[in-house]
Amino acid sequence: MDSLELSPTDFRRLADRVTILAEQWLVGLDSRRVIPSLTGAATEAFFAEGLPEAGLKDAAFDALGPVMEGARAGNARFLGYVFGSGEPVGALGDFLASVLNQNVTAWRSAPAAVSLERTVVRGLASAVGCQDFLGSLTSGGSAANLMGLAMAREALAPANEEGSPSGVVYASTEVHMSIPKAMAMLGLGRRNLRLIAPDAEWRMSPQALEQAIAQDLSAGLRPLAIVATAGTVNTGAVDPLPAIAELARKYGLWLHVDGAYGAFAALAIPERFDGLSRADSISMDAHKWLYQPVDCGVLLFRDASAARRAFSFTGDYAKVASTDSVEGFAFFDESMELSRRNRALKLWLSMRYHGLSAFREAIRRDLDNARRLADAIRAEPSLELLAPVSLSAVCFRYTGVVPESERNAFNTRLLAKINARGQIYLSTATLSGRFALRACFVNHRTTLEDVQTVVAEVLSAAKAP
Repeated sequence: MDSLELSPTDFRRLADRVTILAEQWLVGLDSRRVIPSLTGAATEAFFAEGLPEAGLKDAAFDALGPVMEGARAGNARFLGYVFGSGEPVGALGDFLASVLNQNVTAWRSAPAAVSLERTVVRGLASAVGCQDFLGSLTSGGSAANLMGLAMAREALAPANEEGSPSGVVYASTEVHMSIPKAMAMLGLGRRNLRLIAPDAEWRMSPQALEQAIAQDLSAGLRPLAIVATAGTVNTGAVDPLPAIAELARKYGLWLHVDGAYGAFAALAIPERFDGLSRADSISMDAHKWLYQPVDCGVLLFRDASAARRAFSFTGDYAKVASTDSVEGFAFFDESMELSRRNRALKLWLSMRYHGLSAFREAIRRDLDNARRLADAIRAEPSLELLAPVSLSAVCFRYTGVVPESERNAFNTRLLAKINARGQIYLSTATLSGRFALRACFVNHRTTLEDVQTVVAEVLSAAKAP
């Protein structure tokens, strides 16, 4: 039977092969179609042969070509969703993290990696103005939001031991889909998520929020938490955090801020995030606006004891014997995860290489690019801006000579044509019943020329048969 061992010489030879492929990918990235010209049947056919019984040795690496050809190119004109651009130094850190293969669950399992993650989390908290916060890295904002609400439930309606009657959570109608999913998974129930209407700038209305809380109290219900959003996925709106924090304090509610998209913009425009430090917990995604390879989310919290109340439960096989504050530390006491990847290494290496100032400047460029696109849309008579540009999401539509009653259907077809052309990639939003084309700038590669390409491509696709 063949051994799984690989000699250092063979490892270096194969690693060089992968490095050359990666270099070729980066060299040609900006000239690639954003999405490949492939069908689902074609991608399934790539891998139809299944897994071999006998090892293919070096020939196994020959199949990396189809994997790369079938990949969506995160080049300068990928402006869909809220998805970072995969900064290459971070990718190298990810590679080394896989070679080291540390389970970052407790200091005893991964001494350097645990201390590194704690340092990175403290540094990120400080960078966004939350100097006293602690936390951990997660798979992404969905996991961080789930854990934030789990902490809220256990703080105000403890349920871990015996279960608990449900409580009410408040959020904007623009809230991310991970919040209703978290309500379901925590047993709180989606019906107990109160969705508050936004104002004209798509921010949660504090007045409507307070009215909803008062109504639930009068009905004998139990308000638990408010989820404010720092960068809604549709428009990038930042909820009025100071006013919402004041209501949370007034009514004794947990304040969780979903900052998965926007919170890292506090590095560049801290004034827009006044009140963020008044939250009890915050989610952020480094694989969004710190441009890191997935996955790399962040959960920050003010009180580590609240995290331990929610998550600490240890079998005999995992108990930590050390009483030293560092050597006895375990992330599994403050997180729902036991096995944990070394997510901090790529982020730490990337930020050491480039420096915080480079990330601040990249975020500012994204913000500037969004404003430039909005200006170009306003200047084009056949395009209509559909929402204020709060951060870096730009929602607009083609109007031209299309009747209002047909604009949703026309822009739906238009989006498919734009993306199929492969020059730019946009996503969608629906705002007050209006279908929007949406460009979101969280891409360190995007230039002014790329911004200009957006309008040109939209107009060209609109006129094409």
